Amino acid sequence: MPWTPTPEDDRRFMDLALAQARKSWDEGGVPIGAVLVHDGEVLAAGHNQRFQKDSAILHGETDTIEKAGRLPASVYRSSVLYTTLSPCIMCAGTALLYEIPRIVVGENRTFEMSEALLAERGVQVDVLDDPACLALMERMLAERPALWSEDIGVEAGETAKAAR
Repeated sequence: MPWTPTPEDDRRFMDLALAQARKSWDEGGVPIGAVLVHDGEVLAAGHNQRFQKDSAILHGETDTIEKAGRLPASVYRSSVLYTTLSPCIMCAGTALLYEIPRIVVGENRTFEMSEALLAERGVQVDVLDDPACLALMERMLAERPALWSEDIGVEAGETAKAAR
C-alpha cells in the first residue's frame, strides 16, 4: 500500500524544509528550502545555493533533487516534494520531468509562478500558508531585494510583475 502523508507528516517535513531555508539565509543566500520524501523517509534535503555556490540553477528544489541522486522513476513517481515557497518554472519543470505527483508548498503569497502549470499536468499542489515561511520571504524581500531579483531572473524593480 502506498504511503499517504497525514497533516502531521506534512508539518514535520515542512519544518525540515524550513530549517533548510533558514540555513540558506544564514549563509547569505535566498531562504528557500526543500525536502524530497518517499514512503515517509527523507531522500534528500536541500536549499537555495545560487549565491553560495555561484550557480545558475541551485534553487531549493533543484538542489534537493540533485542531492537525491539517480533514482528509479518509480521512486520519484511516488514521492512528495516539500518546498517553503511555490516553485518557479525551472523547479516545476524538474518536478514534472520526474513525475513527482504531489508538492507541498509552505507559502505562495510572495511568489507564485507555476502552480497552474503543475495542476494542468496532474500534480497535486497543497499550500500550507505557513506563517514562518511567509515571514522569512518577507524578510528576504525587505533586506536582500537585489538577490531575490537575480534569483528569479529579473532586473531590480521587476519583481512585482514576475511574482504572479
